[in-house]
This record gives sequence, structure tokens and C-alpha cells, in this order.
Amino acid sequence: MARTDYLDDPHAPEPTSIVIAASAFVLDDHGRLLMIRRTDSGLHALPGGRHELGETMTETAVRETLEETGVDIEITGLIGIYSNPAHVVEFSDGEVRQEFSICFRARPVGGAPRDSSESTEVRWVARSDLEALETHPSIRLRIEHGLQDRPEPYYT
Repeated sequence: MARTDYLDDPHAPEPTSIVIAASAFVLDDHGRLLMIRRTDSGLHALPGGRHELGETMTETAVRETLEETGVDIEITGLIGIYSNPAHVVEFSDGEVRQEFSICFRARPVGGAPRDSSESTEVRWVARSDLEALETHPSIRLRIEHGLQDRPEPYYT
């Protein structure tokens, strides 16, 4: 299923749903960031996805990261809560979601990077190489906040 992200776009479709999601900002011991290339948009992103019933939000971030990347993580903090109503995501099945995502700071504790049905590429990216990656502005914001190591979580 393909997706299109809209941000501050007056021509964006109206949202039909809101889905709680979690993502993970994972740095390895060399300061490299774990990134995926999404199968649905082709853009680079942090691993993450939809919260499921019976899970805590941290469990969602851990599960989604393992599913998408093959890397097992431990949550170490909160980067922010992202709920900008001007960011909507349209899917090819007609669903249009309003953004609601919680981004956690994490560290790897096992596994190894591998592609999945949701990621065509998984890799550790050096800070100096992040700017060259094609990412949506909402993901770029999470990365900036994670790299700033802010004393307080971001929220909208």
C-alpha cells in the first residue's frame, strides 16, 4: 500500500482517522542512527509503526523496530510527542490519517540490520550523512530533536 505525506498543504485531503504510533531514535556506540527506507513511500525514516491493543507505547517501539530492522532495542528516554494536525498521511486504500506519534530514544541490545516487508533498506547512518537522505520534514524534525539531546521532550 502506497502512502503520501502532506505537511501544511492546503490541498491535502481531510483526515478520516487518527492512529497512535511509536518510533525509535536509535544510536549505536559509534553515534550512528538506525534508519530504514520505507517500502510504501521510498523515503528514509526512523523505524516505528502502529500501536496495538495490549501493548505499552514502549513495547510498540521495540516491536516495530525489531520487525522493520532486525535490531532489538531498549528504550532509554522520550524525544517527543508529535501530533501536528497539519500533517496528514494518505494511503492508497483511501484512508487519511492525522499524525499522532510518540518518538522514543533507544539503544541497540541485539540483532543485526536486515530488510523487511516494510523496509527496503536498513542501515546505521553517520551524522554527517543524514542530510543527504531523502526524509519527510516530520521525520527530519524528530532526528533534529534526537540529535539535540533536549532536556525536555518536544510536544505539539
